Order: sequence, then structure tokens, then C-alpha cells
Amino acid sequence: METIKKLKDYFPTAVYTGKCLVFVSEDWRVELTEHKDSDFTKAGEQPPIIRIKVFKKAISGELIPSYHEDFQIPSIGELAEQIEKYVQMAIGSNLREGLD
Repeated sequence: METIKKLKDYFPTAVYTGKCLVFVSEDWRVELTEHKDSDFTKAGEQPPIIRIKVFKKAISGELIPSYHEDFQIPSIGELAEQIEKYVQMAIGSNLREGLD
């Protein structure tokens, strides 16, 4: 959870739930969760996997999974930049400014 806690400083519009970062708008929900790689055959410490899940709200109000991607970048600044770019391209909104 250390990386998720650091990422909340990069995304001030996110809500930290204790286990993930969540961005919510009228039309979208974006979740960032942290996972450890369980492959112990790899040498050295691997950065955690940050999983992005993007949900689109249907007319019925149901959240429909739209996109998901895993990021594993050791530099927190570069990780935040790539996450922001990915979500912006997926939904057309900037995470730092809040979802439209």
C-alpha cells in the first residue's frame, strides 16, 4: 500500500479508501489498487503492480468495466505521469483536475 499512499499526493481529487484510490464522477469511476508480484523466482525487489480499472456508468446507473491495465514502474513520478496519461486517453479527463 506504500505506493498507493504516495500516489494520493499526486492526485488530490482521489479518495483513499484504505485499500485503493478512487476517482468518481457522474459518468466514470477509476480505481487504483496495489498488488505484489508473487513470482519469487525473480531476482531482486520488484516494484509493486498498480492496477487501473476504469468503469463507465450506464444509463441504468450500473458501473460497466471499460478498461484495465497494470503498471509496474519503479519511479513514483513517472508512474503517476503514465497513469494520468492512460486515464486521460481512456476517458478524456485529467485526474489532477477531477473527472468530468
